[in-house]
Amino acid sequence: MTRFWTGGYGPDMDGDGDGIGILSVDEGRGPSTLRHRGTAAPAASPSWLVAHPTLDVVYAALEGAGQVQAFARDGETTLRPLAPPVAAGEGVCHLAVSPGGRMLIASCYGDGRVISFGLADDGRLVEPVTDKAAALRAALFGGDEPTAERRHAASDPHPLPAGEDPRRSHAHAAVFLPDGRIATTDLGFDLVRIWRATSGALDLDHEVVLPRGTGPRHMVMHPSGHLHVVTEYSCEVFTLASDRAGTWGLVSATTASPIAQPGFDFPAELAASRDGHTLYTALRGSNTLAALRVRGGGESLEPLALAESGVDWPRHHLVYDGTLLVSGQRSNTISVVDLDERTGAPRDVRHVTAAPTPSHVLSAR
Repeated sequence: MTRFWTGGYGPDMDGDGDGIGILSVDEGRGPSTLRHRGTAAPAASPSWLVAHPTLDVVYAALEGAGQVQAFARDGETTLRPLAPPVAAGEGVCHLAVSPGGRMLIASCYGDGRVISFGLADDGRLVEPVTDKAAALRAALFGGDEPTAERRHAASDPHPLPAGEDPRRSHAHAAVFLPDGRIATTDLGFDLVRIWRATSGALDLDHEVVLPRGTGPRHMVMHPSGHLHVVTEYSCEVFTLASDRAGTWGLVSATTASPIAQPGFDFPAELAASRDGHTLYTALRGSNTLAALRVRGGGESLEPLALAESGVDWPRHHLVYDGTLLVSGQRSNTISVVDLDERTGAPRDVRHVTAAPTPSHVLSAR
């Protein structure tokens, strides 16, 4: 039996979930047997999950509480807390773990913080000996924490028209780069930031400024070394590359789908096929799945296909066994969508199973 952990929203965030859920697929019978098997561990709105690279440990972003918690496998379909939750930041919505399993990065949508935590030998979260959020703000602004007004003025790379309210920083995702640095998105300020982890803090290396109003959300590191970034507001996928000096910059931009409608469609997750030839994003609004073909050496994309997702508000999807597993936040369902064996394009909805306010699906060991 193949298993998956599910993240979702609970009553504290207007959802129906009561913790980390468990999905299963019957061995030898394929994704059509996908079903929700209940709660693996009680938790308050664990909206994003990430696994430790070597240990049977799962980390959950408790978005409503602004906390992160580690869970260890405790039986075939259950998890147990390794320790109490640790404070992160407002609206923590994404987690990433370093390939070596020694660091976790939490991205916080509500207050724009990007916070690093150490990880112990058993996978427990190590609370910072110093305030990592304060260290990050010092790296951004220098000296003491600025006022909110100064923070917006210092961080926003796009000049504000007279009389317009300052924009807010919204950190949304992190990716560990091959050289050990960390890339993070700021959806509110249209930035991809590149960080260095030094002595328990994150030091800002440089920033890639994207066009104003695009809203960079999630990212995929391509085997070619290119970084693909999906934008929530402009319905595009930007491709970034690093030069020989290690400075990242924009090399191409492609619409997620020729019929995507910015302001109505809001791309969510970005996932790659196993061979890296195809990228998939979901358009919340039209509730469709868009596929893009990776061209050249990974530096360019082109729209490939569009298909129904089979759910309402497709917030996350996972490539699995020739299909996409798609989390429908508003429909309380997870769909199984077939992928064309030859082209990788999404095709028909094969199966749908009920799940309480799902926002994430993670493969279990």
